[in-house]
Amino acid sequence: MSRLKLYTAMYIVLFVLATVQALVEMTGMLETAYWTAFGIIMVLSFLKALAVAGYYQHLRWEPRSLTVLMTLALLAALALTGAASYSIL
Repeated sequence: MSRLKLYTAMYIVLFVLATVQALVEMTGMLETAYWTAFGIIMVLSFLKALAVAGYYQHLRWEPRSLTVLMTLALLAALALTGAASYSIL
């Protein structure tokens, strides 16, 4: 039963983070304060990716070396996303 509670809590966390991200995008903040909105969206995306990788892909129970490897891959993906954002302007 505790796994059901954990998965439900993670679902709620992911739902809230996605809702906040959508609200940032819908408020028009991207037109007025682009870099602030971009920073907020990147942080929220990072938190969602950590939650998915850590709990749904069970990295919590894997060897630390695999967790470090996945974290480095996540940071590389975020760096590429940040670099791609310069072409949007």
